[in-house]
Amino acid sequence: MIFDAHCDVLMKLFIEPEISFVDSDKLHITKRQLIETGGKVQCFAIYIPEQVHTDMRFQAALAMIDIFHKKILSEPEMKFIRFRKDIDTLKEGEIGALLTLEGCDCIGDDLLKMKILLQLGVTSVGLTWNYANLVADGALEKRGAGLTRFGNGVVALLNEQAVWCDLSHLSESGFWDTLEIATFPIASHSNAYHLCPHPRNLKDSQIKALLQKNGTIGVTFVPQFLSKGATTSIKDIINHIEHICSLGGDKQIGFGSDFDGIDEMVDNLTSYRDYQNLINELDRLYSTDFVNGILFENFIRNYPR
Repeated sequence: MIFDAHCDVLMKLFIEPEISFVDSDKLHITKRQLIETGGKVQCFAIYIPEQVHTDMRFQAALAMIDIFHKKILSEPEMKFIRFRKDIDTLKEGEIGALLTLEGCDCIGDDLLKMKILLQLGVTSVGLTWNYANLVADGALEKRGAGLTRFGNGVVALLNEQAVWCDLSHLSESGFWDTLEIATFPIASHSNAYHLCPHPRNLKDSQIKALLQKNGTIGVTFVPQFLSKGATTSIKDIINHIEHICSLGGDKQIGFGSDFDGIDEMVDNLTSYRDYQNLINELDRLYSTDFVNGILFENFIRNYPR
């Protein structure tokens, strides 16, 4: 069974409405691949493309939730996950679909909009994408500022509603500000800065602090976050797993592929179907309990609702 903490299928379906979630070769993740490869819970991110005008971003978020219902949940195998009991009661052949938000740009400075998204089933919220919004600065914002006063209110709401607060994409200052007050922090798709010094990755001090707050880290398959080399391989993913585990993360590590949000791919890991290649390598190197943990159980154990 596989729990994948991040993908951008909804963005692709938003941009190209004719794409079929069932089996389109334009998607890295499809229903068919989830079924064939052992997918059990897949997180679907609401990510608003930068070209969408600021005034239209909340409407775009609602449109993606509509797509989530019409194209994902309309498939009989796909079940909406809002609570832990929804995961625990998945039957054989059923796949959980968890709705997440990547970046709070779409809410502007309106906490009511966040409340509406949570009421509609969002149970994990990333505060920023790469740049600044009214909640915090992103990892690529040169200013590198932290959490705003409004951002403090957003995190307080997530705490109150028992929703994951996703620290991936935050500036380093924003990470520390948020970690201090977040009750349910995770990093859905981030790697180790020690191995690949990209601003989207987490430094050892950040990883240790997140682990101390019972947070889970999803190793991601973005080549630029895995290695500075011209090509990346499954071995690079293993290196990041090993490093995070060396910091104490062996029971708090999982995967957040970022499939359908990336153009460049890891060798032999170009779609969800290729998870099997990664699993084969994990099985060769590690115990069954460790592999089950990283593939599924570590994120599920940490689900706050």
